[in-house]
Amino acid sequence: MMKMTGKAFAKKLFGARYERLSRTLLMDVIIFWGLYIAGFQVQIAASVRILMINAFTAGIMWQALSSRDNTVELKHMLMLPQQPKEFVFSYVAVLGGYTVLTKTGLLLAVLLAVSAWKPIELAGMAISMLHAVLMAAAAYSLRKYWYAGGFWAVAMVSAILFCGSRTWFGLLLLANSFIAILILRKAEVYAFYQGESEKHHAIRQRKKASLWRYFFRYLSCHKNYLVNTGVMWCVAIVMPYFLREMAGLSVVPVGFSILSLNTPICILLSCDRDLEQAVRFLPGQRRRFCIPYCLFIFSCNMAADAIFLCSWQIQNGGVTVLMIAGAVFFALQSAVLSVLLEWFYPIRGWKIESDLWHHPRKYVVPVVILLLAGAVCAWPVLLYVLLALLAVEIPVCWCKLLANA
Repeated sequence: MMKMTGKAFAKKLFGARYERLSRTLLMDVIIFWGLYIAGFQVQIAASVRILMINAFTAGIMWQALSSRDNTVELKHMLMLPQQPKEFVFSYVAVLGGYTVLTKTGLLLAVLLAVSAWKPIELAGMAISMLHAVLMAAAAYSLRKYWYAGGFWAVAMVSAILFCGSRTWFGLLLLANSFIAILILRKAEVYAFYQGESEKHHAIRQRKKASLWRYFFRYLSCHKNYLVNTGVMWCVAIVMPYFLREMAGLSVVPVGFSILSLNTPICILLSCDRDLEQAVRFLPGQRRRFCIPYCLFIFSCNMAADAIFLCSWQIQNGGVTVLMIAGAVFFALQSAVLSVLLEWFYPIRGWKIESDLWHHPRKYVVPVVILLLAGAVCAWPVLLYVLLALLAVEIPVCWCKLLANA
């Protein structure tokens, strides 16, 4: 039964013939070899390397466990007779393999290519990935006791930072992994099943309910989206400290472009197939949906930019009206480009929501904004020209495009 369950989930995640796995591994090899022959080297402490692998793997594993698409699959699988312990471990093993092979593998390829390492450290990295998968799954099964999981995570992060470079630290990770296994042995199968109502009740609205109410309900039902937004706000607070040496107007647009990398709010149609079908099926929904959606993303971007400017003023000083106008310009550009990508080029063929968060398309808008910010950094007078276009011509063109696309 355990083998059958694991095979069913593996085929869903990796494809019927596991073709996705071969493509991903080939991409990892290409990235590793390309960076290795480039000769680019960075000194990375062992503790930092272990922390990166643990945090990244645990985060992706948590996203995979929280996936709405997995909830549907679990609902079907739980209708069949099964052994709870075998089911839990097969489910965790398949999601862990998906996380390590398709996501962490890319990070590992980059770390191995750009930093010096010893064979014994490679074993430590493998233990770190196993530890992150087991700990994330165990903490997820105990998410009702979130305070215990939070204390556990903080304790492990502190241990990695202070003791991660010790040769015996791998034994500590193995011991913690054993504790996670004991927790999973006692975990109920339904601890991994959230129920569809938890994810879907956000779209049940009154006939005259506004889209803004839907947006905020959607965020309230997806706590990880709120966490990602909170992380971006924390980045906005600390970024002026790292940009202090380059203080001035020329570097501020770069901060705006970095803060536009808020993936969850920019994939609303891609991650909710029911909503996309309803929006595209009903008449006149292009204008009624796209414009409020654009304003919603713009509001989220402006919130991060406002925090960034306030932090800049506190730490460096010198915030001007032109900087504020630049924040409005870059936030609106990012919002419009994100909505146009979602409408014309939604992401298809994804397996779980983690694929959406890490799809290469997420970098298209930030890269475009970063290039535009680079041009402004090189020629500050260009910002005046862009603001003039924004105030006169661009809003009219965008409104026509969104209304008649």
